[in-house]
Amino acid sequence: MTAYELAQVNIARLKHPLDSAELKDFVDNLDPVNAVADAADGFVWRLQDAAGNATDLRVFGDDTLMVNMSVWRDTNALTAFMYQGTHRELLARRYEFFERVKEVMTTMWWVPAGHRPTVREAEERLLHVREHGPTQYAFTLRTSFPPPVGG
Repeated sequence: MTAYELAQVNIARLKHPLDSAELKDFVDNLDPVNAVADAADGFVWRLQDAAGNATDLRVFGDDTLMVNMSVWRDTNALTAFMYQGTHRELLARRYEFFERVKEVMTTMWWVPAGHRPTVREAEERLLHVREHGPTQYAFTLRTSFPPPVGG
């Protein structure tokens, strides 16, 4: 067992209300994609509301921003899940569902094994990457860092 696990957050600005016809394919695939994530090698935890997803949770006090947050064994486990199956298909269609934005909307950071990050913690890490770029404190898939020593 390692001393650290990888937390990730990604946020997205909705183009339409969740109950709209334009987001039907996205919403209809939430449960199947979450089930695949839950069973994926290296998956540890994901943020959920009472419905089993995170569609009712928001970040930065903005009702148009959705949040997805999870914890994984490492970056390899996360990327293996991200780029396969239905998740990959939906990722390719993301601009049908979400606005294009210029600011960083995804970040990762190492957490002690067993720690479950909060939305507030994720907001702090995103703001850090936006202000300072990728660092050991908060980073991106393109510029990642190894776990702290002992990890």
